Amino acid sequence: MMLENKTALIYGGGGAIGGAVARAFAGAGARVYLAGRTKARLEKVANDIGDAAAVAEVDALDESAVAQHADVVAAEAGGIDIALNAVSFPHVQGTPVTELTFAEVWHPIDVFVRTNLITAMTVARHMAAQQSGVILTLSTPRVMPTGVVGYGTTCAAIEAMTQRLAVDLGPSGVRVVCLRPHAISDAPSHGSYTNELFGPWAADGGVSVDQMLVQWGEAMTLLGRLPTLSQVADAAVFVASDSGGAITGKVVDLTCGTAVRNSQWALVGVPD
Repeated sequence: MMLENKTALIYGGGGAIGGAVARAFAGAGARVYLAGRTKARLEKVANDIGDAAAVAEVDALDESAVAQHADVVAAEAGGIDIALNAVSFPHVQGTPVTELTFAEVWHPIDVFVRTNLITAMTVARHMAAQQSGVILTLSTPRVMPTGVVGYGTTCAAIEAMTQRLAVDLGPSGVRVVCLRPHAISDAPSHGSYTNELFGPWAADGGVSVDQMLVQWGEAMTLLGRLPTLSQVADAAVFVASDSGGAITGKVVDLTCGTAVRNSQWALVGVPD
């Protein structure tokens, strides 16, 4: 198995992406530690996995709490081999920047970048000590519609952070890779916060969120569809495994070939 005897720590492990990756990691042989703010969601994923999973309530914005939990995991498992930050926060999308406050635009930049830095720096200390490890981050396409100044800037920052962390940690044998899926077609049906996030856009177009995502895939990608949770999870397994051992400091594009033209947004219910 690709991740046999590996220890994986997933922040946001109860979410749609975090849960999918956790299941895939466990299926590939890893011992999985799920961290997040909602224990019931973590336990649901852990129950799907079985004995190979453990859960802990951890606020990934709290540096001290993240450090204490990572110390416990490393002591129990003998180290941390893989870490993924799949933490999500509600934020505003789809509203023109001229109609937002600074606080609304800054919020996703603040919380997403902060949690990624806190978790990456924490696990990096354990990985550097053992001279090996893989840190995974998440982003979305850099070509976006209007109304996402805050989140678009967030994704650019996470991708830049991934590259700079890879430079600093490379000499210690630690790889850092960003996974960049598009909106994920089946995430809303698996409890993703994007169901609420995309709701207003879908309502403006007179369609359901699921219907809108089908339209987005047809209009915005070379393959005419959006990626699925299982495809993102399988890619995470490969990148985290020794088979992906030559990859670091890069963004892995999982968007199904995003090819956005501004004129297309009007076709899919997104403000142009």
